[in-house]
Amino acid sequence: MAEVTLRDVARAAGCSVATVSRVLAGTRPVGAETARAVRQAADRLGYRPNEVARALRNRVTCTVGLVLPQIANPFFPSLVRELEHALHAEVRAVLLADCDDDPEVEAARIAALSDRRVDALLVIPVDERRSREAVAAAAARVPLVLLDRDCGPGVADSVAVDNAAGMALVLAHLAATGRRRPCFIGAAGTASAAAERRAAYVTSAAALDPTAPERALLGDFSVEWGRAAVDRLWPARPDAVVCANDLIAAGALQRLRQLGADVPGEVAVTGFDDVPLAGLADPALTTVRQPLPELAAEAARLLLDRPTGSAVPGPRRPIRTVRLAPELVVRASSAPPGA
Repeated sequence: MAEVTLRDVARAAGCSVATVSRVLAGTRPVGAETARAVRQAADRLGYRPNEVARALRNRVTCTVGLVLPQIANPFFPSLVRELEHALHAEVRAVLLADCDDDPEVEAARIAALSDRRVDALLVIPVDERRSREAVAAAAARVPLVLLDRDCGPGVADSVAVDNAAGMALVLAHLAATGRRRPCFIGAAGTASAAAERRAAYVTSAAALDPTAPERALLGDFSVEWGRAAVDRLWPARPDAVVCANDLIAAGALQRLRQLGADVPGEVAVTGFDDVPLAGLADPALTTVRQPLPELAAEAARLLLDRPTGSAVPGPRRPIRTVRLAPELVVRASSAPPGA
């Protein structure tokens, strides 16, 4: 079937192509009867505007590029869903790019999205230091917001959960349930979320036990690492295993059960993020919930508040950093001993 054009709509509505264009674009006032005739003709013929041509004319594509580290991590699909909802409400489409936790791939994905003339970028950086150059270069060209993780001060607007507050909630809860010998399983590298959660554990755990910061192992954000780390930590018999995310915690729970440990009677286990599997674990996992709808809404607000063209030379708006409060979700994996 041939594509319906503005000329076809104009012929059906009995007016000029220029009038049809004004009605459908809403750029100039047109008489009510004429406007109604144009819209009825467009609906009847099934006319759809050519968004590519409109983008070329207006230099606005109504698209936002989203670059994330690893789509296999269940936290990110949940966040992507909220971002898509928030941006769809602002008539923005999302182009998604996964960089498989590789800063070089990340830089290529950012460049590819920029070449596609996206109006703005959302980036969850792989690494605070190694991602900085590509992120800073992109932020100089288009509005860009860092989400969930940071690239250091002065690079771009950012929004994330308050990781230190979340970890403090975990340690306070463990102390209240009588746990005094926690250990930590986290992620190495300089992804800001990993570093912030690790540093917050060291600070809060030292108040429970001066030797607690020494009981920490660093690997990656995976189930496999959670299992492997338990084999190395369990001989010290900690009474709580504090994990930097829910994937690590799921692996730790599984391995502790295989070793015959009583969870939570002998040892509590906690996670971070509250991904869907946290509530399905056995026992259900105590974790820190990230406020995903609020994160997405705030990211969209920051992004759209810095309109296309604001990154070019001229008066520069100050960089904005937003940290949102987390929530501790207490489940069976951290019940008090004997409860």
